[in-house]
Parts: sequence; structure tokens; C-alpha cells
Amino acid sequence: MAASDPEKLIAKADKLTKLTLTRWSADWRNATQYYEQAATAFRFAKKHEKAKVAFEKASKGQEMLSSPWDAAKHMESAAALAAELSIWGEVADFYRRASELYNECGRSQPASDALAKGGRALEDAKPDDAIAMYTDAIMLLEDDGKENMVPDIYRAVTNVCIKLEKYTDAASFLLRWAVASYKCNALHSQCKAYLSAIIVYLYMHDFKQADQCYNDCCQMDTFLNSDQSHCASKLLSAYREADVEEIQRVAKSSTVSNLDHMIIRLARKLPTGELVAMEINSLEQGEALDEDDLT
Repeated sequence: MAASDPEKLIAKADKLTKLTLTRWSADWRNATQYYEQAATAFRFAKKHEKAKVAFEKASKGQEMLSSPWDAAKHMESAAALAAELSIWGEVADFYRRASELYNECGRSQPASDALAKGGRALEDAKPDDAIAMYTDAIMLLEDDGKENMVPDIYRAVTNVCIKLEKYTDAASFLLRWAVASYKCNALHSQCKAYLSAIIVYLYMHDFKQADQCYNDCCQMDTFLNSDQSHCASKLLSAYREADVEEIQRVAKSSTVSNLDHMIIRLARKLPTGELVAMEINSLEQGEALDEDDLT
């Protein structure tokens, strides 16, 4: 019956969970087994909506049996099926619930993984929600001192921010990535993240912020003496001199080519217009030193 008639399994399980005059307590153990068998059968038959509901019920059953790990697994299955069905609100809710259940087991890594899966599923349909889920996934790992596990999530959330043209947010994530890299002694990654943030600021036409970022990053000896620092210095010097050819040459250097593709694509478009050179000339002429201008 498990493989051939999942409808009857669901009906039987539902009956076991309902209290009646003759049944004073729900039989969650047997009901959960039926829900699990039905969910597997529905999924095999590609009846995604019914499989999703069955996995939700199986997850509830495992919760009632005080097994949050198995409940989380079933909730992730329900979330994946919701993604197949493009029910985006449920995708977010189910992956977040799975993360909470993993947390109940004291397992930050699978809890973070569940949120990251939600982020990946939502990138195209609800990118802002994806950013929120990626951010929470990062925080779970960093709060548990597992900075070595966050690079892929930082890469993913930065990419989404760039696609949405949220360049300030992208730079902020890159700087956070640099700090996380430093904490786990991934110094090369730290330097790459710093250079990437500087390139993002330059792409935004914000030379002042790029220069300030470079100066701040140079407080770290690791960056100061790195190839990435020398590359950033050459870029900024070329901007000061409004030397378009030099900017393009540095943007095609091997140091930049070793960054993530999302950053390489931005670097290849530098400079993004004459406005950049004009802004820098204004800074050199002292217009940015107006003490009454607090912006």
C-alpha cells in the first residue's frame, strides 16, 4: 500500500492524529510513518503538491515525537517542492522553519545551510528575501565561530546585490567577508575581498569612498604588502590622473583576473564615465572641503 496508494496512507494517518470519544491521544508514531511513506510515493509519482503537504505533515509528526532533526529534513523536502511549484512564500517559511529545527539540535551548520538553500531558491523570484536569508545564514555561522564556512554564502549574497545594483550593500558584504577571512587566517581571501570592495566603489563613481576604503584597509599589514593593495594603489593613482588607458590596463591585470567573476565584470567596465574624472578633479581643487557641507 505504501507505494501504490499514498492517498489511503494519508487518510489513515490523518485519522490516527484526530482525537475522538474512543481515541484520547493521537498516535503520532504510526501516523508519521504513514505520512513519510505517502510523501515518498507522491514525490516519486511527481505529484509535487501532494508530496509537499505530506512532508509538512511528516515534519509535524517528527516534532511531536521530539525528533527535530528528522522534522527539519522533512521540512527541507517540503521547501524544495514548494520551489518546484513556485510557491515562494512557502519556500522562505519552510527553509526558515527547517533552520530553526536544526538549531534546536544545536547544529549551526545545517541550520545555516537551510537558509542558504532558501536564498538560492529565491534569488530570481524574490531577490530581497534571498539577501535576507543569506545574511541570516552568515550570522549563524559567524556567531558560532565558523567563519571558514561562509565564503560561498558571501559570494552568493554579493552577487545578488550586484545584480540588483545595490552596490553599497555589495561593498559592505565584501568588507564583512574580509573580516571573516582574517578571523580564520584566510589572508589571501581577505586581501581579495578588500580589493573587490574598492573596485565596487569605483564602479559606483565614488572615488572618495574608494580612496577612504583603501586607506582603511592599509591599516592591515597583510593588505598593505599584498599584490591586491598594489593593484588598488595603481587604480586610484590612474583615477587621480584621469588616465583612462591606465585604468583599463590595471583592470585587466592578473591580480584583478583572479577575483570573482562578478567583480571582474565590474572592473572591465572601468572607468564608468567622464564623471569619475571630474569628481576627482573637484576633490583636488578643494571643493570637497566645504565645512558647511555635511553630506
